[in-house]
Amino acid sequence: MGEIGRWSLIFVLFIVAYGIVSHLIAIRTGSERWLKSAKRSVLILAGLTTLASGSLIYLLVTSNFDYEYVAQYSSSDMLLFYKISAFWGGNAGSLLLWLWILSIYTALVTWSKHKESNNYLPWVSIFLLVINLFFAFVLNTIEFPFASNPEEMNEGNGLNPLLQNPGMAVHPVTLYLGYIGFAIPFAYGMAALMLRKVDATWLKVTRRWTLVSWLFLSMGIIYGSQWAYVELGWGGYWAWDPVENASLLPWLTGTAFLHSAMIQERKGMMKKWNISLVTATFLLTIFGTFLTRSGLLWSVHAFANGPIGAYFLGFIGLLLVGSLALISSRWSLLKADGQFESAVSKESSFLINNLLLVVSAFTIFLGTVYPVLSEAVTGSKVMVGAPYFNRVNVPIFIALILAMGIGPVLAWKRSSLKYLRNNLIIPVMIALIVAILLFAVGVDSWKAVLSITSALFVLMTIILEFSKAVQARMKATGEALIRSFFMLFVKNRRRYGGYVAHLAVIFIVIGFTGASAFSVDLQRSFDIGEKLEIGKYSLEYRGLGETATDLKRTVYAEFYVEKDGKELGVIRPEKVDYTNGSQMTTEASVVSSIQEDLFVVLNGWVEENEKAIIQVKIFPLMSWVWFGGYLLILGSLISLWPERLRKVREIPRLKIESVQYDR
Repeated sequence: MGEIGRWSLIFVLFIVAYGIVSHLIAIRTGSERWLKSAKRSVLILAGLTTLASGSLIYLLVTSNFDYEYVAQYSSSDMLLFYKISAFWGGNAGSLLLWLWILSIYTALVTWSKHKESNNYLPWVSIFLLVINLFFAFVLNTIEFPFASNPEEMNEGNGLNPLLQNPGMAVHPVTLYLGYIGFAIPFAYGMAALMLRKVDATWLKVTRRWTLVSWLFLSMGIIYGSQWAYVELGWGGYWAWDPVENASLLPWLTGTAFLHSAMIQERKGMMKKWNISLVTATFLLTIFGTFLTRSGLLWSVHAFANGPIGAYFLGFIGLLLVGSLALISSRWSLLKADGQFESAVSKESSFLINNLLLVVSAFTIFLGTVYPVLSEAVTGSKVMVGAPYFNRVNVPIFIALILAMGIGPVLAWKRSSLKYLRNNLIIPVMIALIVAILLFAVGVDSWKAVLSITSALFVLMTIILEFSKAVQARMKATGEALIRSFFMLFVKNRRRYGGYVAHLAVIFIVIGFTGASAFSVDLQRSFDIGEKLEIGKYSLEYRGLGETATDLKRTVYAEFYVEKDGKELGVIRPEKVDYTNGSQMTTEASVVSSIQEDLFVVLNGWVEENEKAIIQVKIFPLMSWVWFGGYLLILGSLISLWPERLRKVREIPRLKIESVQYDR
């Protein structure tokens, strides 16, 4: 199977090259025969990468240590689930996963049937195949997933213990699905420029691809945060780590692209914004892949460094130069079909939204690469930590939240100040009352107050939007309340799915604010029988325990926990020493509720007297972050759900919209 996988990757190089050349010939000659041949080559490409990937998974599952990758990242005693996840546990395997997913995406796009995209597809396929070619080249020249093991080994090193977590097994796959998916709208954007067809067609064709990619990227960030929260043991979920930042950057620019695409589809405006944003988003996904593998910056998420970083940097440079050259040559074609008529309009709110998201992405990018820039200029590497990112981005994020509340109530073209006042007076008054109450109860952090009040402001605007739409529908159709609410999603899934996504962001913001601004942190040693009162909780230490298997040795501290005098049970924060691991890992104990999380970590112990060194944290509203994350997924799925083809009389959709826009 190893030889099958190795030769499959070799053939991939030739079939990708053939696919590019045959597509170019088909474009130049208009030959259907060449086009069909080119499309078949893409299917062969997907088949070869599937065969190579299947071969590597087979070698991992069967623990064939004759291959270096299998010996480095798996062992015979690992669970089947983790043997499979070892596929992307190392550099070569993760790059093969990249190529596999990309080739399948390429085949789906090349063989898709969309009446508006036929002219685009040959060029789209060429751009996607060029990206395939780079990864195939890397896997055949630098990283070898099927390299023979120079040593004879009866057992492997096993997967990194930190990665032996269900969340971490899912996190890379969802992240890759998001990263790679953005190659499709990028390819369509470049194809539109090549064909000089810069209307909204390419945006309409790729709308679902863009949203699916953004959804997977969001899921990857959520799962990664949950993994860090539980597995790393420091009680955090976001550390502004370089690789974490690298996943956030395309999410920010992708979010901006999702919103401004609607303006071009509806008004023919922001064409330059859209082509620039989709290019930046894709380049940032490659940058994230580069940062993980280059060794340029230290990260708990990074692979080992090596020469591969230089190849990725060169590829990014080629993509950047080529994209900018093509965009600049077509710049005059990207003129907007209309102009902004008023500063108080929906179009202007989208522009402000884009500016804030791009500024945030730029500041994060600058802070991430600053150590490299400082070393290049001064010779010493100056690290940039969380204080910089928080100080710069928290005000930007608060402004984004406020824009998220104001934007939906604005009309297209222009809105009167009277109309704006009538629609925002209730949310503004509630936000002000809450701000006064927060200051009255002793909250002295202006960032926390602004964050909570702006989130509540947006929450109220969303509730009022749903309320007006439901009332209008009930009046127009005579439907009951619940059915009218449900039919809003049926009739306009994209819009109301977006509202659900906005609501999810509000939950996340409130959760982040509560967990960061009002957390309690205590570290101390415990003797057996000693109690700790912290917040509403009472913890009684009962001693150390230990379990051992062939795979690992686990030491835990047992605590009996009560809350407000009521028994919650026993928790056991752990330290785990894997037989194939170089250091012990942490398994925190988390008691979660809607109000707060009790987070307990075992930092150390003295075996002679069973003294335990424990860190105890309380994170208010932490569960709101995870709930908001899954609500974000739900909102995206609602927006993605396809409309059914039906012949039904059109109910007064315009009347529902008129409640909000026609003033």
